[in-house]
Amino acid sequence: MKLKIINPNTTAGMTAKIGAAARAVARPGTDIIAVNPAMGPVSIESHYDEALAVPGLLQEIAAGERAGMDGYVIACFGDPGLLAARELARAPVVGIAEAAMHVASLIGASFSVVTTLDRTRGQAWHLAERYGMKRFCANVRACELPVLELEVPGSNARQRVLDECRRALAEDGCDVIVLGCAGMADLCRELSQALGVPVVDGVAAAVQLVESLAALGLHTSKRGELAAPIAKPLRGLLEGFTLPSQDPLAA
Repeated sequence: MKLKIINPNTTAGMTAKIGAAARAVARPGTDIIAVNPAMGPVSIESHYDEALAVPGLLQEIAAGERAGMDGYVIACFGDPGLLAARELARAPVVGIAEAAMHVASLIGASFSVVTTLDRTRGQAWHLAERYGMKRFCANVRACELPVLELEVPGSNARQRVLDECRRALAEDGCDVIVLGCAGMADLCRELSQALGVPVVDGVAAAVQLVESLAALGLHTSKRGELAAPIAKPLRGLLEGFTLPSQDPLAA
C-alpha cells in the first residue's frame, strides 16, 4: 500500500517531521511518501495562506493519482482543499482535523483543540461544525505560537503547548486533547505521558483511517458532488491546471 502524506506548506523540515510521525503508526508494508508542494506559503496561518496553498496541494494529488497512490493525508489542521482533492482523486483523501476530531470523539466525552495562533481558532470551530463534531468540542485554544517556531531548536514551543493543554484540562472539562497543527505531530506521546490523558495527533489518526479505507477496498465516490471536475479552460497563472477531459486522470 502506498500513501501520500501532503504537507500543504513548503517547509521541508516540517514535512520530514510529519513523514516520521506517519511512518511510526503505519502498518507493516505501507509505504509512506511525505511531500510538500514546490509553490505556496512556508506556513499556513490565515485564510489567505490556505487559499494560496491549495493549487500546489492539488498538483500533488494529481501526481499521486498518476503514480497509483492508494490514499492521501492532507497534513494541515485547516484541511485545505479537502473537497477539491476528493474531486480529483479516486483514492481516499482524509484531512488531519477531520480524522483527529472523529477519533477523539470515540475515546472521550469531549475534547479540546490546542492550536497555534488565536486567529486560526475560528477555522477549527468551523470544521468542528462541518464535521458534526461541535457537540464533542469543549473548546479551541491557542498558544499564540507561530507555526514555524515549532521548528526552532531550543525554543519554548513545547512548554507553551504543554501549558495550554493543562489549562484545557483544568478549565474546559475535556478528557481528550486534539493537537491543532501538523507541526505538533512529534509532541503527541510526550504530551500524553505528561498529562495522563489521550492526546490525538491528526497525522497519525488520518494515516490509520486512510489505511483502513484502502484495505476495505473503498474509494472516493465519483457520483454527484465529488465527481471529477468539469474540464474547462483556465488562464493566466492557472493555465497549467487545465484538465484534459472530463476525467482529470485520463492520459
